[in-house]
Amino acid sequence: EVQLVESGGGLVQTGGSLRLSCAASGFPFDRYALAWFRQAPGKERERVSCISSDGTVYYSDSVKGRFTTSSDNGKRTVHLQMNNLKPEDTAVYYCAGQVVAGGTCYYPMDYWGKGTLVTVSS
Repeated sequence: EVQLVESGGGLVQTGGSLRLSCAASGFPFDRYALAWFRQAPGKERERVSCISSDGTVYYSDSVKGRFTTSSDNGKRTVHLQMNNLKPEDTAVYYCAGQVVAGGTCYYPMDYWGKGTLVTVSS
C-alpha cells in the first residue's frame, strides 16, 4: 500500500530553521507528485509546495523565498527545508502524493501522511 511518513517537526524559535522529510513507498506507478500541505488551528489547509512528476516545483506565496523543497533517492524521499521561520508557520505539516492523474500538482492529492507538528515560538 502507499505510505507517506513525515519526520522532522518540532519546536523552533522565530528565525530558525527546520528540515522536514517524507518517505514515500508503495506508489503503483512511476509518475507521481509529492506535495507539502499545512494546517494551522482554526485555519484552512494550505498547500505549501509541490513537485510534479516532471520536476516542476510550486511554492505558495507565503513561503516563497524561505522554504525549499527537493527530492532524492529516486523521488522516494521529499524534503522541505524551512528557513527564517515565523510564528505564522506554526501548523501541522502533511506530506501528500498524487498519482491517479499522472503525477500533476494541479489535481487533488490521492494519499496523505499523518502529519508532523511544527511550532515556531516568538
